[in-house]
Order: sequence, then C-alpha cells, then structure tokens
Amino acid sequence: MRLAFILIASIASCLFAENWPQWRGPDLNGESHEKNLPLKWSQDENITWKISLPSRSGATPIIWGEKILLNVASGDNLELWCLNRNDGSVLWKSPIGGGNYKINKQNMSSPSPSTDGKTIFAMTGTGIIKAFSFDGKELWMRDVQKDYGKFGLNWGYGSSPLLYNGMLYVEVLHGMKTTDPSYLLKLDIATGKTLVKMDRPTPAIHESPDAYTTPTIVRNGSAVELVVSGGDIVTGHDPVTLKELWRANVLNPSNNPANRIIASPMVRDGMIYAASRVRPYVAIKPGGHGDVSESHVVWKTQNGPDVPTPVSDGKYLWVVNDRGIMWCFDAKTGADVYSGKRIQSAIYSSSPVLADGRIYATNEEGTTTVVKASGEFEVLAENKLGEYTLSSPAISEGQIFMRTEKALYCIGKRAKK
Repeated sequence: MRLAFILIASIASCLFAENWPQWRGPDLNGESHEKNLPLKWSQDENITWKISLPSRSGATPIIWGEKILLNVASGDNLELWCLNRNDGSVLWKSPIGGGNYKINKQNMSSPSPSTDGKTIFAMTGTGIIKAFSFDGKELWMRDVQKDYGKFGLNWGYGSSPLLYNGMLYVEVLHGMKTTDPSYLLKLDIATGKTLVKMDRPTPAIHESPDAYTTPTIVRNGSAVELVVSGGDIVTGHDPVTLKELWRANVLNPSNNPANRIIASPMVRDGMIYAASRVRPYVAIKPGGHGDVSESHVVWKTQNGPDVPTPVSDGKYLWVVNDRGIMWCFDAKTGADVYSGKRIQSAIYSSSPVLADGRIYATNEEGTTTVVKASGEFEVLAENKLGEYTLSSPAISEGQIFMRTEKALYCIGKRAKK
C-alpha cells in the first residue's frame, strides 16, 4: 500500500510540473496548477539565481523543460535569448530584427514568444516573426508590415501571437494612424506561410480601433472559437477559416474616441471575460451567431481593468486595475464579493497570475503583493525587488520567474519530479 501511495503521489507531482509556453501560461488565462510556490522573496531572500538584462520589456519569460526563452531589446537590436533554467546562463542569442525604439513605456520587444516544445516563435513590435529551433537556428521569417502595410497603432504594436493546435494566430487591430482595416492572420508553423487573412471591421473611431490585446481560445461543447477583443467589440471566429461567427458591440457604449484596449480577453469554465478601458468589463457566453450584444452578455461591471488582464478560478474573478485597486466578483453572476481594496499605491502594468490558492500581482516598482485567492481580501505577503517591471510573472515546476528592467529572477527551489 505504501509503495502504491508513493507512486500515486509521484505521478500527481509530475502532472503539476508545468511549462509556461506562452504569455498567459498553459491554459491561456494566467493560471498555473503548480503547488508549494514561494510566498516571500526579496533581492537577498529566496532567489535561486538572477541574470542581468539590457533593458525593460513587457514580454513574459517562456519556460519549456530546461530552457527559458526571452524576447530582448538590446539597443537597436531585437533578439531571442535562450537560457539554462538551472542557473540562468545564456545558451544562445539569435537576432529577430533591428529597428527597436521606445514609445511611452514599451519598446519593440513587447510580444511574448511561444513554443510547442519543438519550435519557438518570436515576434517583435516591428512586425517581424521568426521561427527557431531549440538550438537557435532560424527556420523561417515573416515581415507582416512589408506584406500587409504599416501598423497604425498610436503606441506601437504590442500583441503576442497565439499558438494553438499547430497554428500561429496574429491579430493586428489598429486605426489611429492608418485607414487600413484591422485583420487576423493564421500562419502555418512549419513554413510561416499565411493560410488565412481575414479583415475584421469595426465601428470604432479615432484611437478606439487600436488594441494591444492577445487573442484566446474558448471551448463551447465540442466547438472551439478564437476570441478577439478590441476596436469596441468582442468577436468569435472559426479557428480554421477565421470567419466571424458572432460579435458583441459592448466595449464602448459612449463611443469614446480614445477607447484603446490593452487588457486581453480571458476564458475560464467556458465564459469569456473582456475588458474595455476600465468600463465596462463584460462576461459573454460563447456559441452565438451574428450580433450577440444583447443575447449573450451575462453580466457587466464598471470596475474593470485598464492594463492588467484579470484572473479567475471559475468561482471568483479578481480584477487589479492600473492604480493598484482590487475587486473580487462572482465569476458567474458578476455580483460584488469585495470591492475597492488597495493593494499598493503604485501603477500596475503587469497582469496578475493565479496559482497555489494565491494571486500574485506585481506593480511597476517591482513589488509583488500576494493575495489569498478567496472571497475575503487577505494580503499574505509583499515582496520587493525595487526594479521597474512591466512583465507578468511566469510559473513552472515550483518556481516563479520575475522579469524586471534590469534582470530576470528565478525565485524558489525547483520542484523534484
């Protein structure tokens, strides 16, 4: 019996030893199933290793097995770095492109890489997409702006590509500085070839067509939909043809001309949660046809985020706004569970992550507040690195990876498989 128990426990431990393969993690929603994660750390406490970085980035570290992948801006150059996850040493650096520049907070390294464990896909804010092998060899390259026209976003391109079911999905939602339509791309991961390009019309005006979101996937029974949020609307698409299945014109009821959208759509338990510029924040059922602005909107709140993408465990949904105020809603009904709780008097651009019964929320000053993932607001720890931070945390095998302007930190001990 004892041997059987040990074997079962070992198998369970392996099941929860996850990679972090793209921006919002293994489930595309900022949630990790890892347990026994670090609760407290500082510059001098619970740091397994750190490696210096040349500049800031909004891109999240990507972890697969023994490798960590980073989109890095180094002067004029944009590079993909591959690190040894055991000690942070650089295994290789491969160029993605040049032409890096800073605009407001971000630079052209903002899109996070993604991987399926065989190939690595990296994109820059200049529109270059490259595929690499795990030894750093370039496999193919695309120049989206060269092929389809210049990006027309007011603050530069910042969406991450979505890797799903052997395809790479790229959204270009823009309009402030262009009259070209917004569009979606589906690329063959083996060749980089465009399999489908689909225009995405929007009623948005002035800056409101611009979006810095990343698409996601929702499952509705046996059906799968690609969800895109931005340009005042949320749309569901067939992931094979990119044909629009439904749209909800609910993100800008006052027709605000400056309603650019940054926080990405998030899916949990078959419900879609989509942000506007703070208000409204909406919950939408998938599976509709045509205009679902009335029929499929489940609830709305005026207390949504601007920049950070929320997290949910299916029972509760937690919002951290860019001023460090936190709300907890009933994920199914939108009812307030608690509201207006200040976690830090600081600016938040990083998105929170949910793991181990905790919410990890990091502000631009490099302080991560750990809040209990429950219906009662309880701060468990405050961890200060004291360095400018835009990137969201990544979690893998019992460790938390925090990227600041100056360094990548590996926090905690690696779980034994």
